Amino acid sequence: MDLPLVVGVDGSEPSLRAVDWAADEAALHGVPLRVVYASLWERYEGGSLSADLGKPSEEVLAEDVVEHAARRALARRPDVKVTPVVLPEEPEYTLVHEGRTASAVVVGSRGRSGIAEFLLGSVGLSVAAQADCPVIVLRGSHDKQAVPGTHGRILLGVGEDPEETPAVRFAVDEARRRGVPLEAVRAWRCPAHETTDHPLMAGEPARLHEERAVKALEGALTGVPADADVRRRTVEGHARKVLADLSHEADLLVVGAKRREGHFGMQLGRVAHALLHHSACPVAVVPQKVRAQ
Repeated sequence: MDLPLVVGVDGSEPSLRAVDWAADEAALHGVPLRVVYASLWERYEGGSLSADLGKPSEEVLAEDVVEHAARRALARRPDVKVTPVVLPEEPEYTLVHEGRTASAVVVGSRGRSGIAEFLLGSVGLSVAAQADCPVIVLRGSHDKQAVPGTHGRILLGVGEDPEETPAVRFAVDEARRRGVPLEAVRAWRCPAHETTDHPLMAGEPARLHEERAVKALEGALTGVPADADVRRRTVEGHARKVLADLSHEADLLVVGAKRREGHFGMQLGRVAHALLHHSACPVAVVPQKVRAQ
């Protein structure tokens, strides 16, 4: 049985754009779509959806929100099985719980809180930091669609793991399904204390760090099928800045997040945290379980 794709909605325009993107993604993977509205408030507080329904916002109920979103998904992708769900719970808890039996969770960059578009809302951040499945946060200008993409490529941030990770497998699969190349990027830096003013040694420390980055990149991609269109790239600089800059030319940015056994609460990492706030394209955070040391 195929695990469904889950999209969280709250009636806001960003969440409705997430529904469009999620419908495309569900069709791409051939999986059902669960449209989930979770709130401890029965009534909707906002203007965009109430205008669509022709009702004052104080008369729009949770059922209106989720049914409108489900109809929108079906109108976009009639071939996708769509199930609307209303749960009287905190959205962070609900979406993390839903993620335990989902192929992925999709959320908008912000909701009804009115937080500026360039900052990620608390729900998306919390779900990305705790879910057991990949979480896709719809940042940037994604034109409300997963396919066809504007830039025609998937971007993967490669970390320090010496072998293939769930994030690598996820990125390869997403690129192959879309029929676009995957650009795997490993950022590297030469610490200031390793530089030297001697003319014969000026480039040596940097060269060694770049060689290590190339080796780490090759190790991470060892298990990638030979016929996959993967382009390798090493870039000097902070990973969060390098990837944020490159995200302007990508349709999806994929990064990993380690989940240590026995640890509770938010486990995200500085790079993923920064990209969820500053990426110019949607970000997929893929969890990786690691044993506590």
